[in-house]
Amino acid sequence: MAKSFTLSVVSPEAVVWSGEAEMLVARTTEGEIGILADHEPTMAALATGSAEIHAGGKVITLAVHGGFLQIFRNEVTLLTDRAEISVGDKATALELAQALAEDDL
Repeated sequence: MAKSFTLSVVSPEAVVWSGEAEMLVARTTEGEIGILADHEPTMAALATGSAEIHAGGKVITLAVHGGFLQIFRNEVTLLTDRAEISVGDKATALELAQALAEDDL
Protein backbone atom coordinates (compact mmCIF):
# COMPACT_ATOMS: atom_id res chain seq x y z
CA MET A 1 0.00 0.00 0.00
CA ALA A 2 1.24 3.50 -0.85
CA LYS A 3 2.22 5.86 1.94
CA SER A 4 -0.46 8.44 2.71
CA PHE A 5 -0.65 12.05 3.87
CA THR A 6 -3.35 14.16 5.51
CA LEU A 7 -5.38 16.23 3.05
CA SER A 8 -7.97 18.92 3.74
CA VAL A 9 -9.95 20.80 1.10
CA VAL A 10 -11.51 23.85 2.73
CA SER A 11 -13.72 26.61 1.34
CA PRO A 12 -15.27 29.54 3.24
CA GLU A 13 -18.57 27.62 3.36
CA ALA A 14 -17.36 24.21 4.56
CA VAL A 15 -14.74 21.51 4.71
CA VAL A 16 -15.27 19.95 1.26
CA TRP A 17 -13.10 16.88 1.87
CA SER A 18 -10.76 15.74 4.63
CA GLY A 19 -8.88 12.51 5.21
CA GLU A 20 -5.87 10.39 4.26
CA ALA A 21 -4.84 10.38 0.60
CA GLU A 22 -2.12 8.59 -1.37
CA MET A 23 -1.93 11.20 -4.15
CA LEU A 24 -3.32 14.59 -5.13
CA VAL A 25 -3.21 16.11 -8.59
CA ALA A 26 -4.11 19.82 -8.65
CA ARG A 27 -3.85 22.70 -11.11
CA THR A 28 -1.81 25.69 -9.98
CA THR A 29 -1.21 28.95 -11.81
CA GLU A 30 2.19 27.50 -12.82
CA GLY A 31 0.75 24.20 -14.14
CA GLU A 32 -0.39 20.84 -12.83
CA ILE A 33 1.25 19.38 -9.72
CA GLY A 34 1.22 15.83 -8.43
CA ILE A 35 1.68 15.34 -4.70
CA LEU A 36 2.70 12.16 -2.89
CA ALA A 37 3.58 11.57 0.77
CA ASP A 38 6.72 13.35 2.03
CA HIS A 39 6.55 16.06 -0.66
CA GLU A 40 8.77 19.10 -0.20
CA PRO A 41 7.11 22.02 1.63
CA THR A 42 5.35 24.12 -0.99
CA MET A 43 2.97 27.08 -1.33
CA ALA A 44 1.19 27.67 -4.63
CA ALA A 45 -1.77 29.60 -6.00
CA LEU A 46 -4.56 27.39 -7.33
CA ALA A 47 -6.03 27.96 -10.78
CA THR A 48 -9.64 27.30 -11.71
CA GLY A 49 -9.84 23.67 -12.78
CA SER A 50 -10.08 20.13 -11.56
CA ALA A 51 -8.25 18.27 -8.81
CA GLU A 52 -8.04 14.53 -8.24
CA ILE A 53 -7.73 12.91 -4.84
CA HIS A 54 -6.53 9.30 -4.84
CA ALA A 55 -7.60 7.75 -1.53
CA GLY A 56 -8.31 4.18 -0.52
CA GLY A 57 -8.35 2.88 -4.09
CA LYS A 58 -10.88 5.51 -5.19
CA VAL A 59 -10.45 8.69 -7.23
CA ILE A 60 -12.44 11.70 -6.05
CA THR A 61 -12.68 14.51 -8.58
CA LEU A 62 -13.11 18.09 -7.41
CA ALA A 63 -13.99 21.31 -9.20
CA VAL A 64 -11.84 24.08 -7.72
CA HIS A 65 -12.05 27.84 -8.27
CA GLY A 66 -8.98 29.69 -7.03
CA GLY A 67 -7.27 29.68 -3.67
CA PHE A 68 -3.99 28.31 -2.33
CA LEU A 69 -2.23 24.99 -1.83
CA GLN A 70 0.06 24.40 1.15
CA ILE A 71 2.25 21.36 1.76
CA PHE A 72 4.00 21.13 5.13
CA ARG A 73 5.05 18.15 7.26
CA ASN A 74 3.06 15.59 5.30
CA GLU A 75 -0.11 17.67 5.53
CA VAL A 76 -1.67 19.20 2.44
CA THR A 77 -4.30 21.93 2.57
CA LEU A 78 -6.26 23.32 -0.36
CA LEU A 79 -7.78 26.58 0.82
CA THR A 80 -10.16 27.40 -2.01
CA ASP A 81 -12.50 30.23 -2.88
CA ARG A 82 -15.04 27.62 -4.02
CA ALA A 83 -14.88 23.85 -4.45
CA GLU A 84 -17.32 21.02 -5.02
CA ILE A 85 -16.99 17.28 -5.41
CA SER A 86 -17.75 16.45 -9.03
CA VAL A 87 -19.58 13.38 -10.28
CA GLY A 88 -17.80 12.29 -13.44
CA ASP A 89 -14.40 12.75 -15.05
CA LYS A 90 -11.93 15.64 -15.24
CA ALA A 91 -13.80 17.27 -18.12
CA THR A 92 -17.00 17.38 -16.06
CA ALA A 93 -15.07 18.84 -13.10
CA LEU A 94 -13.53 21.50 -15.36
CA GLU A 95 -16.99 22.54 -16.59
CA LEU A 96 -18.21 22.74 -12.99
CA ALA A 97 -15.13 24.81 -12.02
CA GLN A 98 -15.86 27.23 -14.87
CA ALA A 99 -19.45 27.52 -13.62
CA LEU A 100 -18.15 28.29 -10.10
CA ALA A 101 -15.90 30.99 -11.56
CA GLU A 102 -18.79 32.53 -13.50
CA ASP A 103 -20.95 32.56 -10.36
CA ASP A 104 -18.30 34.74 -8.68
CA LEU A 105 -18.63 37.33 -11.44
